[in-house]
Amino acid sequence: MIRLCLTGSIGMGKSTTAEMFAAHGIPIHSADAAVHRLYAGRAAPLIEEAFPGVVVDGVVDRARLGERVLGDKAALKRLEAIIHPLVREEEERFLAEAEASGAWLVVLDIPLLYETGGEARCEKVVVVSAAPDIQRERVLARPGMTAEKFEAILRSQVPDADKRRRADFVIDTGQGIEAARTRVRQIIADLRGQY
Repeated sequence: MIRLCLTGSIGMGKSTTAEMFAAHGIPIHSADAAVHRLYAGRAAPLIEEAFPGVVVDGVVDRARLGERVLGDKAALKRLEAIIHPLVREEEERFLAEAEASGAWLVVLDIPLLYETGGEARCEKVVVVSAAPDIQRERVLARPGMTAEKFEAILRSQVPDADKRRRADFVIDTGQGIEAARTRVRQIIADLRGQY
């Protein structure tokens, strides 16, 4: 089974691209979706213990948590030490189930792949990218996003140019949805040929 890791900086179109792979019947594990589940489940009490006041009605309030960790490397490391092992457990379960079902290819959607050294877990890496002005426009259109918050997030991520250089495949989502779909089909065909 080929493990294809999908990554890219904020606002590059990872979720939309993951859906394109899913449309071809490829099993997808989203690290972000796992975090959302964990924030509303077993991670919530652990995070509340580390960052009192960030859990509301049993669910981590992402805005409150963001205020506590954004720009604070030590706080971010504490949070990552709690959440990353739990996400990895979910990923391992997903991989075992996919293999048992006979999947030949799976996609691991991991936004912070290079930041966490996760590329060692993949046979191939695809980076989703777009021009900086397109990225900025997409991100600043999100509710509650500010230019300052966007810049802080960018500073915490490996630069897009580095990600593109290290990738096995690049999907430029700035070229439009049809071009991205075509590229996804090409990547699947290429990997099928290697399998």
